[in-house]
Amino acid sequence: MSAEIIIINDAAQPQIAAGCRALQYGDGVFTTIAIKHGQPELWPLHMARLQLAVSRLAITAPDWQAISDAVYQQAAAHPKPIVLKLLLSRGIGGRGYAPANCTRPLVYLYTAAMPDYRQWQQQGLNVGVAKLQLSIQPALAGLKHTNRLEQVLLKQELAQSGYDDLLVADQQQQLTEATAANIFYQLNDAWYTPPLHLAGVAGVMRQQILMSKPEIIERILPLAELEQIQALFLTNALLGIAPVRQLAERTLSINAVKQLQQEILC
Repeated sequence: MSAEIIIINDAAQPQIAAGCRALQYGDGVFTTIAIKHGQPELWPLHMARLQLAVSRLAITAPDWQAISDAVYQQAAAHPKPIVLKLLLSRGIGGRGYAPANCTRPLVYLYTAAMPDYRQWQQQGLNVGVAKLQLSIQPALAGLKHTNRLEQVLLKQELAQSGYDDLLVADQQQQLTEATAANIFYQLNDAWYTPPLHLAGVAGVMRQQILMSKPEIIERILPLAELEQIQALFLTNALLGIAPVRQLAERTLSINAVKQLQQEILC
């Protein structure tokens, strides 16, 4: 199925139809791509995650080659670092939740300035723990779908907290992620990352790290064990790897994280 690809050049006047199901119901998925040197970083992992989400949500599969071509065209037009967001909607539908006869996906592409995360990457973050907990929904766990009200609430909590970011647990008191990043932690000199089978987003940088470092495995991190971890870092497609230097009242060493940064990103 050929998707309609819409390039949005003016975010203040988006070309989004009122009947778009991503707008009406959050019925879609998205990914945020770092464009550097005119290339979309980690694009194969971005596309694989989109394909998995489309399959799990039973969205009509679009022409992936056409989407990939559009991404590379947008990347080539921006030799300086920039962010490219790709949002894939189930398409235009009528009133009601049921997606009957909605067979032509919509793909929106638009760009934004690249955030400067160098200070966090080099000096680390000051991180707390969120009060809000993630809902458990295995059918949606791992997907970067457009229903993100929990993250909106978390960002509001973060804005009032005084921290650089917050770690977020699910309703079973298990640490899952940060407000917009995955987490990796060191315990007894070994590195782990929480599994994402109940909640959270499976980030492409997380996937890249797990592919690069197969010795890092998934392990549940109960809130009660947080005081035992030796080191911690956050990661996403734009942030890369950023160590945590302060976890609530504890100071963490960032040396082990710095070593991983060099091994994985250099």
